[in-house]
Amino acid sequence: MAAPSSPLCAATGGVRLQIRLTPKASRDAIQGLADEADGGQVLKVSVTAVPEDGKANAALIQLLSKAWKLPKSGFEIIAGATDRRKTLLVHGDTQTLLDHLRQRMPS
Repeated sequence: MAAPSSPLCAATGGVRLQIRLTPKASRDAIQGLADEADGGQVLKVSVTAVPEDGKANAALIQLLSKAWKLPKSGFEIIAGATDRRKTLLVHGDTQTLLDHLRQRMPS
């Protein structure tokens, strides 16, 4: 099965988001979209937090929450909690979230 070409994907109860996280970076930033070897796309994000005790994951959720003006409680890491590649579920109305996030995706 081919991977979705966009990092965003409609899901039950919200939107799935594919992320490639770089911890211990020089700054917290949403860097943009990147192509993956499997043909899919991910949103590249860097955080200054270290990848231990969930600190980098917490920093990722805080950064996305602030940038996209969504509650932190609406984000859930559903795959890859200890990996650089993560799948997040953003809880909410699927179509409203897709529209909201597509407007805020870097090109």
